[in-house]
Amino acid sequence: MTPNRIPRRALESASATTTSKQTTMRVRQRRRLHEAVGSVCGASSVCNNLKMSHVETNKYASVYNNDRTLNRLCLENRLSGKNYATQSEHIIKRTYSTHCTHKSNVNTMSYMQQRDSVSLTSDTYQSRQRRPVIPLSFVQLGVVLLVAISAMVPPVSANQPPRFVLDGQSEIVIRLREGDENPTGTRITTLEGFDPDGDSLTFGVRGSQGQGLLRIEPAGSNQAHVYLKQAVDRELKDEYSVVLTLTDNKLGDGQFITQSMLILVEDVNDNQPIFKPYDAAVTVEENAPPQVLATLEATDLDEGPFGQVIYRLEEDGVGDSDKFTVATIDGKGVLRLVGSLDYERKRLYQLKVLAVDRAISGRVNTGTAAVLVKVVDVEDRPPEFIQAPSVTRIPEDIQVNSGVLQVRAVDGDRGVNNKITYSIVEGGEDLFDLDADSGFLYVKRPLDRESSLSNNGAFIIKIQAEEASAVVNPPPTATTEVTVLLEDVNDETPTFRAAHYIAEVTEGAQFNSPVNLIGDAIPEVYDHDQGNNGTFRMFLEGDNGMFDVTPPEGVNTAAFLIRVRNPSMIDYEKLKVVNFTVVARETVSDRPKSSSALVTIHIRDTNDNFPIFSEPNYEVRIPENAPAGVTVAVIRATDPDSGDLGTGGIRYTDLRGAIKDKLDLDPRTGVITLKNDNSLNREALSEHFLTVEARDDLGRGNRNTVGVRVVVTDVNDHAPEFQQPLYEARISENTANFKKPLRIEATDKDLNGTLNHEVRYAVLSGDPEGNFTLDATSGELRPVAPLDFEAMQMDGDIRYFNLTVQGFDLGEPPLQSEVSVVIYVSDENDWAPQFERLLYRKAIPEDAPGGTSVLQVHAWDQDGSSGNKKVVYRIQEGAQDKFVIHADTGEIAVAQGAILDPDRTTPRTTIYLLEVIALDGGIGTAQLQARTVVNITILDVNNKPPVFIDPGTVRVLENVDPGHFVTRVQALDPDGQPVLRYSIDAEHSEARNEEGAIVKPSEYNFASAFVIDEVEGAIRTVSELDREKVEVIRLALVCRDLESITELQTATSTLTIVIEDRNDNNPEFRKSLYRRSVAENAKPGTTIVTVVADDKDKNRTITYSLQGQPEVLSLIHLDRETGEIVVADRVDREAFSWLNFTVQATDSGVPARDNVVEVTVQVIDENDNNPVFVNPPANVTLREDAPIGTQVALVQAVDEDSGDYGRITYRLDRRSSEGKFRIDPDTGEITVAALINREESPAFNLIINAWDNYQFGFSSGESRNAFMQIGVTVADVNDEIPVFEPRSGCTMITEFHEPRDIVTIIRAFDNDDTNTPNGRIKFSIEGGNERGLFELQGIDYNTAQLFAAKPLVGQYGNYSVQIEAQDRGFPPNSVMSIVPICVTDFNDNAPIFISPSVNLTIRVPENATVGSLVIQVHAEDKDIGINGAVRYRIINDPLGNFQTFTIDPITGAILLQKPLDRERQKIYEIRVEAYDLGVPTPLSSDLDLTIYVRNVNDFEPQFLQDEQMLNFTEHKPAGAELFKIMKTVDRDDLDDDGSSVLVCYFIVGGDQYNTFNLDAFSHEIMTMVELDREIHGHYTLLIKATEDCLNPPELVSFFDPTDDTLLRLQVYVNDINDNPPKFTREIFTGGITTASDFGLEIIRLTAYDPDAGRNAHLSFYLNGRVTETLSEGLGNIRKAPFIVEQTTGIIKLNFDPQKGMKGYFDFQVYVNDTDGNSDRARVFIYLLREDQRVRFILRQSPEEVRDHVDYFRDYLGNITGAIVNVDDSRVHENRDGTVDKTKTDLYLHFVDKEDNSVLEVAQVLGMIDKNVEYLDTIFKELNVLDTQRAELIVAGIEEDNLVFLWLVGVIVFLTLLLVLTLALCLSQRARYARRLKAATATAFGTLSSHDSGVNRNSTVPNTNIHSVEGSNPIWMSGFDNEWYKDEDSLRYQHFVHASEGGDSIDDNAIETNMSPRVDRDAPYITQSSVLPRDITANGGSNGQPNNNPHNINDTYRSNLYQTFHKMGNHLVDKKLETTEL
Repeated sequence: MTPNRIPRRALESASATTTSKQTTMRVRQRRRLHEAVGSVCGASSVCNNLKMSHVETNKYASVYNNDRTLNRLCLENRLSGKNYATQSEHIIKRTYSTHCTHKSNVNTMSYMQQRDSVSLTSDTYQSRQRRPVIPLSFVQLGVVLLVAISAMVPPVSANQPPRFVLDGQSEIVIRLREGDENPTGTRITTLEGFDPDGDSLTFGVRGSQGQGLLRIEPAGSNQAHVYLKQAVDRELKDEYSVVLTLTDNKLGDGQFITQSMLILVEDVNDNQPIFKPYDAAVTVEENAPPQVLATLEATDLDEGPFGQVIYRLEEDGVGDSDKFTVATIDGKGVLRLVGSLDYERKRLYQLKVLAVDRAISGRVNTGTAAVLVKVVDVEDRPPEFIQAPSVTRIPEDIQVNSGVLQVRAVDGDRGVNNKITYSIVEGGEDLFDLDADSGFLYVKRPLDRESSLSNNGAFIIKIQAEEASAVVNPPPTATTEVTVLLEDVNDETPTFRAAHYIAEVTEGAQFNSPVNLIGDAIPEVYDHDQGNNGTFRMFLEGDNGMFDVTPPEGVNTAAFLIRVRNPSMIDYEKLKVVNFTVVARETVSDRPKSSSALVTIHIRDTNDNFPIFSEPNYEVRIPENAPAGVTVAVIRATDPDSGDLGTGGIRYTDLRGAIKDKLDLDPRTGVITLKNDNSLNREALSEHFLTVEARDDLGRGNRNTVGVRVVVTDVNDHAPEFQQPLYEARISENTANFKKPLRIEATDKDLNGTLNHEVRYAVLSGDPEGNFTLDATSGELRPVAPLDFEAMQMDGDIRYFNLTVQGFDLGEPPLQSEVSVVIYVSDENDWAPQFERLLYRKAIPEDAPGGTSVLQVHAWDQDGSSGNKKVVYRIQEGAQDKFVIHADTGEIAVAQGAILDPDRTTPRTTIYLLEVIALDGGIGTAQLQARTVVNITILDVNNKPPVFIDPGTVRVLENVDPGHFVTRVQALDPDGQPVLRYSIDAEHSEARNEEGAIVKPSEYNFASAFVIDEVEGAIRTVSELDREKVEVIRLALVCRDLESITELQTATSTLTIVIEDRNDNNPEFRKSLYRRSVAENAKPGTTIVTVVADDKDKNRTITYSLQGQPEVLSLIHLDRETGEIVVADRVDREAFSWLNFTVQATDSGVPARDNVVEVTVQVIDENDNNPVFVNPPANVTLREDAPIGTQVALVQAVDEDSGDYGRITYRLDRRSSEGKFRIDPDTGEITVAALINREESPAFNLIINAWDNYQFGFSSGESRNAFMQIGVTVADVNDEIPVFEPRSGCTMITEFHEPRDIVTIIRAFDNDDTNTPNGRIKFSIEGGNERGLFELQGIDYNTAQLFAAKPLVGQYGNYSVQIEAQDRGFPPNSVMSIVPICVTDFNDNAPIFISPSVNLTIRVPENATVGSLVIQVHAEDKDIGINGAVRYRIINDPLGNFQTFTIDPITGAILLQKPLDRERQKIYEIRVEAYDLGVPTPLSSDLDLTIYVRNVNDFEPQFLQDEQMLNFTEHKPAGAELFKIMKTVDRDDLDDDGSSVLVCYFIVGGDQYNTFNLDAFSHEIMTMVELDREIHGHYTLLIKATEDCLNPPELVSFFDPTDDTLLRLQVYVNDINDNPPKFTREIFTGGITTASDFGLEIIRLTAYDPDAGRNAHLSFYLNGRVTETLSEGLGNIRKAPFIVEQTTGIIKLNFDPQKGMKGYFDFQVYVNDTDGNSDRARVFIYLLREDQRVRFILRQSPEEVRDHVDYFRDYLGNITGAIVNVDDSRVHENRDGTVDKTKTDLYLHFVDKEDNSVLEVAQVLGMIDKNVEYLDTIFKELNVLDTQRAELIVAGIEEDNLVFLWLVGVIVFLTLLLVLTLALCLSQRARYARRLKAATATAFGTLSSHDSGVNRNSTVPNTNIHSVEGSNPIWMSGFDNEWYKDEDSLRYQHFVHASEGGDSIDDNAIETNMSPRVDRDAPYITQSSVLPRDITANGGSNGQPNNNPHNINDTYRSNLYQTFHKMGNHLVDKKLETTEL
């Protein structure tokens, strides 16, 4: 929008009636004035901000037309600093000197030069002022100018004020259209400013009016957008004058450049025409001619065509537009009658007159006025019944002359109301009579509903109404019908057809089974009453719930049945006759009648009981030698039934059992006898079980069985028998008992539990010393005390006891037997070796060479056996590979290559404490040892330089005192006793300052600031340190060893010293005091001042805080980091004119230092306080005749602001005062200004405004106001006359109008005050009520009700009642009015169907006879007489359905007229109409009936589907879930009436254990027990649907799909998570090699969860860390070595194995399901070599092998005792590279369970060969072809290279054969030589003086590099491990040993077979070691050859012991390593 160059509007806007022409003239006048001002001030905005009112502008226009005068005014204002608004009738308002400072000095000088030439005439200037302008001389002007400039120019004289950019305009004018075109938020213009200094500009708006209207947002540095904050409305205000502000934020607080803006609001068509008050009702006679009915006028607040109105009549859509018209005449709407009226057709017309404005385009507004045209009636209609009840019900015992009903009729001409008389035309049968005047129908004779004259209790009476008219002849008449129904009285009692009923029922009858009546008694009850009176309920009394009666309820007549209710109570054995009473009682609540009949029911017996045995089970005893004829048992049974069905008819019909052929059973007595002698044998079978069957009804009825237990007693005829012919056992000395209890057991075949069977034991011989004890009862043999091998009187390594044990029973006579027991005692290693000394000491130099002998230790053992007392030595710990020990001699020497220098060992070691142990020959944990300590001291040599410990960096505060300890440096010398001295190397030291620049020593001698203690190394300060000169010092240090025996030994290091700053300076503010000002109510965030402080210290981070009064501090906010202080809350000058507080600056030092500065802020006042009224009066009362000038009230207001902002001006709102009052603007006195009329304005709500700064700030929006309201109540004077409310037409009532019912309401109005008697009215009847038919009663002060004083029956006609209304004032005023009343009758109610009340479907059987009743309908009419008489008829339909039925027009009974044929038509739809006989127009209503033809039921119900599925949830309580089974259909085309034949469901299959229960009637199935899906997850039930609910169908075994009455119900059990997952193994094992690839799948974890679905979804996880055991080379693994896939359970390799890695991994895994149930397992993964795998070749495909691989692995593990892991399975590859798909190579590796080491292939093959007989079955089952060492499978070779490879292979083979031959020859030669050498050599050779051990090498297994030369690592053949040989074999061995003599080298070897094979001829590997030669082959310990002959037993025992020794003594056999393990 482009602002127009016109001046701003005047202060007071023109009124709403100001024309457009006047507005245009004012605008032109202002434009000329502004052009004049603009020619003087120019575009520099010098005088743009002159504030002048519109009135003053017109008054002094001539002054402003004088350029020089205006220029002079501006200049004088600027010089004097005064406000000339007070001098010139407010010509210039608040024109501050700054507003004119924009003029240049040139203009100022120009004015001074021209001053004398300026003449001000009296008519242009001076004559317009109240005070003349005082002329100034040039000197005075100069002085004033200098003073003004010095006072006004700001300190920064270079800043120039900004200005608005107006393009030559003097004022900004904006035109806005009101309404939606400019909603809130619309941008209306863009402001632009210019600042000569280029500063950023801020635009604003001044005054509450402008701020509430506009919102200004910056749009750049010099522009801003102006938006509307609220919508504008021309009708409320057509223009707005706004003052804009502009500042560059450097003019000073509260100083702005201002600019006026005028906003003109243009009109839009937004107001609707509004009608002036008019008469809303018009009365006209129906025969009136065309005429003017009314004149209406509407006004529109819009201007121009928008405010001009035309009128038209709105179409009502009923065709009345031809009767009325509206025309626009002189701005008014004239309503005319142009057509004819008819009262009878329409008595009221609702007309809508539209007032439409003349908008040509756009929105057109319309106003509406409703006019009611009332038509006055003329007599031309017959009477009309207004009350005629269609049906009236009366009791049949009503008294004669009692009223029945009343009919009322009125004149058809509602405005005439002639008298009506009544008479009966027909009906009533002379039982009723009618009153001619009142229309009352009453009873003439006694009535009897059962009488033949009563027509079943219904009377239809036709009544005539005749009008007494003097105009029409004959008089008009009308007829109506009424129906009188006689209601039944409860006078009948329900009666049974018989007084006594006799019946019978069979015991065990099913539920709901009827009893059989005996005799002629008819089971029926009758009651002749109707409805509820004839409805009765039947029930039983005294039957104890045994029976019930059906039906439970009957109407009039009901046949009944007595059925079984509780079958369990019908038991002939308990009750034979039942007597009770059947009762029929009416259902009415008031004194119901009842009767009863006696019922006797006889119960018939049935065979419902089974024989019951006298005992649940029989048990008898009989000796096994019993003779024939002995009674075994007597069986007795009883039966509670009668006759042969009971006990008398029981026969014992069957005997079953194993010995039934040996027994006889008497069928009558039940006695069982034995047939033959000695036919029972207890040893063959001690107990026999028989079953005896008993049946009632002479053996033909119910059966029952009982068990008979026959126990055969024993005879002693068997001696005890030992289980073994010989008992042998082995026991170790010093043990309390045998490892496995030794029981000498014998059994006796006689009866267990008898003395014949009990066995006792005793030792006969072989234990003269009583070393053993034998339990006589259990036969357990125990040693009395631990045995001592050394104390036995026997030589050799094998010693034993030979005992004879006897076993005997306790029978008579006792029988016995004997057995031998041999007990071998083995030696225990119970003597530990003993050293000669507990501590050995020796000192050797650190440069002692390898092999130097240190010392020798010695120990001995006292055990008896040769193996246990053998002692060997080893170093347990402490040697650190520096020393070795001879295993046999105990000599300790320096190891070859050992470095003893302590300085070269880590950690440094000068003393070696060797723990040496002596081991005897014990096996495993039984091995004993002795320990001694060898202390070897290494003597030191001083030959190594010292080494500094890194001194690092130290920090020292500046200015510390001299002598301050800085740090202590330390150097270490590996030598034993060094002498170290420390010094500072100043030459190599350096220092740097804070900026990092190097500080030269000449600038600051930093090195001299420190001193070091040359002995201790402590560094201290010598002088104070200055951080500002140096901050970092790198001090060079030197250490020297003075005791060095070689060259000079020194060490150097550097100490970094950081000098830290001290907080010793306070922050300093840049100013000592801060003074600022802030405008009151400045916005939060407005900057007040920014304080800044500086700190000389290094810690320059300063934080600011406030100190002062909390009230002041709450108004401001301080930024703790920047020091900026801004407004935080509203600053109120009235509360604080000055803000004084203190700012504290605190640095970040420790401790912190701070400083403070005072801040003083002046608060510049704003007009921010509204005036406040003091004690304002609330309401005043004024008489309406008060004269002009009367004081009404005095108001007073105050303002807390100062100066003009606090001066109050009072204004009275003209609209609220309506020109009747005025107010003094200075004093606030309110007086009467015009005459007052209370009737026009009974009260005034005066709105008083109190304005501050009104004189100067109102036009600019800088004034604030407050308003108050004073209620002025005008006291009334009785000067008004009452006026009746206009009435039209006659008030219509019927003759049946009830007395005291309101006829009409009378209203009158008095304009006087209704709260005083002047406005209150009393009414009275003054005429027209000669008969006293009406009475008048007041309701309130202006309303009364006219009501009937007596019944109006017969008082038909029109009445004119004269009413007087009189007020209660003094003197009173009154007025008279006529109220017409018409008494008549009218038919206005249509019949309403009562039975049925809604549309209905009736079902009729297709075999219904013609004439039978289908249904009887009944309707009622609320009218009376003929208006209420109801008749019925069937309306014809196009399909002809009405022809099949007929209806009685009076009773409404619908009968069948034609036969029904369901196959031809199944549904008939008819419509029944009920209509009354009212005149002139009968009324009616319809009822739709659907007649459905029912069929006959011929078929069973059928399921539409063969199968249905249901789901139950497991573990829910029984009955917790119910499901409904699908419905059935009926092939009979059953009626869909919801009451088809009852269908019952039964379970006929699939529920053997009664798991489910099916309700036969509701078809709901539930569980009877708690389900468990894991046990049984699916059930298949067979459901049978049948209409026979009394007899359950038979069970079926299978589902027949052709039988549609069967349903297969599939019941699935929903799973819940009630089972945790389980791993299939507790331990999973696998293996990897160093060649395995990253990500290799090693093991698949397997687990199972019995749950299903989501509950069985398993997740696998690794639990905890992975343990690495026996690990080598695994230290570089930084992350988890394995990953477990969560879903599959596959364990994958997560690192790259490398050569040299050894060991195995041990970790836990766990599996959980979705609910967190879990299980854990352990995983071992072994790291193996490629050559440790075993390959099994199987004749099966890989798929077949994978199916059995777990079975094969487990089998191998069980047999071998090792852990077996599967590595791979591949298709077999032949040696020629071809693939054989029929074979599979299975790669396995085996792990020792004891130490988790991977077994070598040789060991595995040995174990397999050893157990081949146990593996034969599995090998055959899986077709294992071969077992061999695994070979690396090489990829296929190209055929072109095969020949070359064959040649190379042949050459290699021949070469290897040659090498092998040579090797065998050399090996045999060396072996022979070593055998000879070993004959004279010790176990490890001897140490001679010339042998230092330098040439020793490691050739002995299980020894390290320090084993001495000369050992005997001879590999020998294995020893046969089968020690159970026959004596011939033992003799052969003895012969071999005797023949070989004692000099064989093999006698020195004790061989242990690690991997024996079943095939003794196959080669295998053994490890052997050598024993000393003084131990002979036969175990002697004396060292002499044993040439004496031995007996066979000695030889046998000797070899047996040797075999024991060879099997277990592995430590001695292996010859332990000579150093620590």
